[in-house]
Amino acid sequence: MIRKSLAAVAALALLATPAIAQELTGTLKKIKDTGTITIGHRETSIPFSYLDEKQQPIGYSMDICAAIVEEVKKELGVAQLAVKYNPVTPQTRIPLMANGTIDLECGSTTNTLTRQKQVGFGPTTYITGTKLLVKKSSKIKSYKDLRNKTVVVTQGTTNERIIKALSDKENLNIKFLNAKDHGESFLTVESGRAVAFSMDDILLYGLIAKAKAPKDYEVVGDFLSYDPYGQMYRKGDEDFGVVIRRAIARLMSSGDLAKLYDKWFIQKLPSGETMGVPMSPLLKAAIQLQALPE
Repeated sequence: MIRKSLAAVAALALLATPAIAQELTGTLKKIKDTGTITIGHRETSIPFSYLDEKQQPIGYSMDICAAIVEEVKKELGVAQLAVKYNPVTPQTRIPLMANGTIDLECGSTTNTLTRQKQVGFGPTTYITGTKLLVKKSSKIKSYKDLRNKTVVVTQGTTNERIIKALSDKENLNIKFLNAKDHGESFLTVESGRAVAFSMDDILLYGLIAKAKAPKDYEVVGDFLSYDPYGQMYRKGDEDFGVVIRRAIARLMSSGDLAKLYDKWFIQKLPSGETMGVPMSPLLKAAIQLQALPE
């Protein structure tokens, strides 16, 4: 009887003991200690992550990351966090993540198995594929039309690897020019130094929308790849990864992600252009699958 009573008392004592908060590690600890989260952003990835007229980063990915910041604040139990912005390019985004310069990358980065060896990725928030931007006057309609011609690629992108592999496989003898970002790649086509720019189709439509003469350009070719975009974070930092996934799952299940899509892909952009790209059935399915319950 005494033993049973002692056991009961012990059980009640355990229930009454307040839970000990899990000790923070990795990125969450860094953010809590400094009171700052550093976001890596792009400068010309329209409409995902780019600079507005005031040179401030805006876009679909930036709005998603704003929701992640709010979720981080809840996780840490803080009312305020300073948000620092750091520009990145396809060449610098992974090194800057690995060395701790940025905490979260909010751009147009494709989640690949190769990149997963170096960094972590949040849920898929957009699905695109590799196509070609050309001047209509070039008469280029397919990849075969690129034989012995000059094509510009943005260094460090999956598109660069894919189009070069196609050239080798099909013996197209394409000459390649390398650019540091998408804006420079577009200017290379605009100036006539290259006949085509190989990139994710949605980014090409964004560049055309902001061009001086949008009607002079078009996007052509079959998809060479399907590229799922996701927010990037440090590899192995799963505590932070859970916060990212929770924030995006809530956006998806609440319908708020669909509203953000409408804001950036259907309605007029802040600068006045319109993308006019409805959500694809593929992305709709991806959102339904990833809208995980709490």
